[in-house]
Amino acid sequence: MAQQEPREGRLRPARRLTLAEDVYESIKTLVMDHILPPGERVNIDALARELDVSPTPVREALARLEADGLVRKRPLSGYTTTPLLSRTEFDDLFDVRQLLEGATAGRAATHASAEARQRISAEAAASIDVEAGDGYRRHAAFTALDAKFHDLIAEVSGSPLLRDTITRLHSHLHLHRLYFPVAGAPDTNTEHQRIAAAIVAGDAAAATEAMRAHLCAARERHLPAFDQPPTPGTPRDSA
Repeated sequence: MAQQEPREGRLRPARRLTLAEDVYESIKTLVMDHILPPGERVNIDALARELDVSPTPVREALARLEADGLVRKRPLSGYTTTPLLSRTEFDDLFDVRQLLEGATAGRAATHASAEARQRISAEAAASIDVEAGDGYRRHAAFTALDAKFHDLIAEVSGSPLLRDTITRLHSHLHLHRLYFPVAGAPDTNTEHQRIAAAIVAGDAAAATEAMRAHLCAARERHLPAFDQPPTPGTPRDSA
């Protein structure tokens, strides 16, 4: 009878995945909290020493953060953190979101199955609260749930291309890195519920309008970021 492979060997990849995820979340928090300031070169060896790991999981985390749009890799110069959104980029982002996400909400109202409508309703009913604490970790759950709700609508819209395009905007990470309006959480919950109600009712026009109204309100909640002095070394476009 053939001997089975040791069970211990099968668990090592899981531990490695846990380490990789921990390093990714740690570095992501440093970027989101500006401990690694916008536009700054990332020192892989220094991060590895600080996190008490080898450089390998740090490089893996930076590759994921590049996909998130939070760092950039340049030939022969390594990684740098991405600059904050300028006012022009901020306005452009919301213009694009209005077009794309308004369309996905309308399509979702038309194309979503009964099961998908239930999922959207359940996500909207889940209260997006801001937990106690400091910095990015304080509102990381809000960021994740908010992004999940928008992604779910894009998923059930019936257009993989629309969903992929919206995902590639990385809007939630960029906006919350720029400025997180804590007082806006209750408003966001109410706005999500209005969008969900229109989709569940199968009203494409109302769903489109509710999504656009939500994005317009979210834009207004983030605008005070541009009334604050810019972080040294990260000039903002005054246009």
